Amino acid sequence: MKSEKEKMLNGENYNAYDEILVKERASVRRAVREFNDISEDEQEKREKKIREIFGKAGKNVYVESHFKCDYGYNISVGDNFYANFDCVFLDVCSIEIGDNCFVAPGVHIYTATHPLDAAERTSGIESAKPVKIGDNVWLGGRTVVNPGVTIGNNVVVASGSVVVKDIPDNVLAAGCPAKIVKKI
Repeated sequence: MKSEKEKMLNGENYNAYDEILVKERASVRRAVREFNDISEDEQEKREKKIREIFGKAGKNVYVESHFKCDYGYNISVGDNFYANFDCVFLDVCSIEIGDNCFVAPGVHIYTATHPLDAAERTSGIESAKPVKIGDNVWLGGRTVVNPGVTIGNNVVVASGSVVVKDIPDNVLAAGCPAKIVKKI
C-alpha cells in the first residue's frame, strides 16, 4: 500500500493531513522563516539556506524575501535563477524551472489541486499536477501558474497573467486566462 506522501508525489489523491506530510510542511516553514530572516548583506548564507530548502538548485540562485513553499524538496531550479519578492511555490509535486529564468514579484506557482465535489474537498483529500518551466523564461509580476502547466523555452508571461494551459516555446503570453499574444 502506498503512503500518503507517495500518492502525493505521484499526483494521486492523498490526505493532506497525513502526520508525515504535516511534519514536513512545518519543518520547511521553519527553514523558510529562517531564510527570510537572513539579511540581504549575507548572500552566501541566503544561498546556502535556499539550497537546503530546494530539491535542486543550479549555479547563481537568488531568491528575495519573503518566499514561501509547501515542501521545498519538490522545487528544482537551473543556473542563473532569480525570484523577486513575495513569491509562493506550492510544491506538492514537482516544480521544475530551467536555466536563466526570472520570476517577478508576487508570482505564484501551484501544483496542488482539489476535488470539485464539496464533500471530497472538505475531507482533506487533494491531488497535484507537476509544473515545468523551460529555459530563458520571464514570469511577470503577479503571474499565477496553475497545476499541470508546462511553459516552453524563451517565453515571457506578462504581469498579472493566469496560466491555465501549456505555453509553447518562443512566445509572449498575457491575460486571464493567458493567451499567446505574439511570437518572439
